[in-house]
Amino acid sequence: MAMQEPSPPSSMESNKPGFPKKILANKLEDKHLCNCCQNLLRRPFQAQCGHRFCSYCFNRTVRDGPQKCNACIKEDIFEEPTSILKQGCAFPDNAARREVENLSAVCINEGCTWNGNIKEYESNHEGNCEYMIIPCPSCKERIRFSEQERHNERECPERTLNCKYCKEPFHFKNIKAHDEICPKYPMICEGCAKKKIPREKYVDHIKFCSKFRTPCRFHVVGCDMSVSSNVMISSDSVGAALELQLHSEKTKVAELGRRCTDLEVKSGTFENVVCVLNREVERFATTMEASNRQHRLDQDKIEALSNKVRQLERTVGLKDLTVAEMEGRLREMSATTFDGVFVWRISDFTKKRQDAIAGRAPAMFSPAFYTSKYGYKMCLRIYLNGDGTGRGSHLSLFFVVMRGLSDALLKWPFNQKVTLMLLDQSNREHIIDAFRPDITSSSFQRPPSLCLRESEL
Repeated sequence: MAMQEPSPPSSMESNKPGFPKKILANKLEDKHLCNCCQNLLRRPFQAQCGHRFCSYCFNRTVRDGPQKCNACIKEDIFEEPTSILKQGCAFPDNAARREVENLSAVCINEGCTWNGNIKEYESNHEGNCEYMIIPCPSCKERIRFSEQERHNERECPERTLNCKYCKEPFHFKNIKAHDEICPKYPMICEGCAKKKIPREKYVDHIKFCSKFRTPCRFHVVGCDMSVSSNVMISSDSVGAALELQLHSEKTKVAELGRRCTDLEVKSGTFENVVCVLNREVERFATTMEASNRQHRLDQDKIEALSNKVRQLERTVGLKDLTVAEMEGRLREMSATTFDGVFVWRISDFTKKRQDAIAGRAPAMFSPAFYTSKYGYKMCLRIYLNGDGTGRGSHLSLFFVVMRGLSDALLKWPFNQKVTLMLLDQSNREHIIDAFRPDITSSSFQRPPSLCLRESEL
């Protein structure tokens, strides 16, 4: 019965890499180290190549598929398939786990005097040390674990408090703004010095306070006296019209007072909103500045890459021209003969003849050929729609003597018999013309450039 391979370490078994080496109280040994994170083994697993890894480290290594064992490569013992790490190829190393967990350990947090073994460190002390430094989740200040509660209640500038008067929550940094709008905030009467009057009842208090002095009700028409609220002053010189006007003005003032109170409450709220928006604007401005710097860097990179691409395109263009030139020379060399016999097969004859009739390409030249390796250089020229008197009714073929590299070694004028043939593809009736060059003609003297000897078929 075949044995079932053990399952690979589950990500639920341990979600942390190895223990930091600083917790070890005794001398560190390499066998206790994870070959991935280089820390003390946590939940060790042994691969089939013999190297040990933390459960977390092994899972992270093989989660994207099989990987080569870096320890095998480093030790120059890599061998497939033994050195390939993959799911199902690692086994829990309980002996190594017990050995590591029994090692003496100390706490690495400054000021902590805890000591024990690694098993006790993991189960009881790790993550619970009072001297552990952690960031405050609100203000991000780094504090000791044991000071977290005190910091949250007394020191954190982002902490939330409940008003001791109205019980409404607010941020600590907004305490002054809240005190200015709190309806339960205790106030002191300027007349009778009574304390702890809630702001919402202060207006009603001063209306009836016998010691609170207010401007005369006729101040709108010029009276500058201040009187107690329970004192009535009459003036014989002021008539009923002023009384009516004063009553109307007081009504307006009371309405304006209520509106001002409402506006003060709204103003405090808006100030808080503005503070929050200012912080967001500053944060956004910082982000935008960083983005602009990165954008400029990216633009410089793009410009450099564009210049490099254009340079490569020019280089490729020159290479293409060189390749095309070499291909043309290669085709010419492959068609060249050195025995004085040349067979010229014209492909796509119908289209080329139509081009000749239309005048787009009236003449065509054949590749060069030679009488011998160091002999005369020659080629053929053909007019598919005829030339001269034969235009439109004949096909004109001409023999051309060309300037060659070996002309100085040859006998001039050219005096060899020339035979021109139009070959019938069905091999029934060929058209043949042969001639001997006229040695007095300049066409067969040593050519300074190109000389022609024409024979029309």
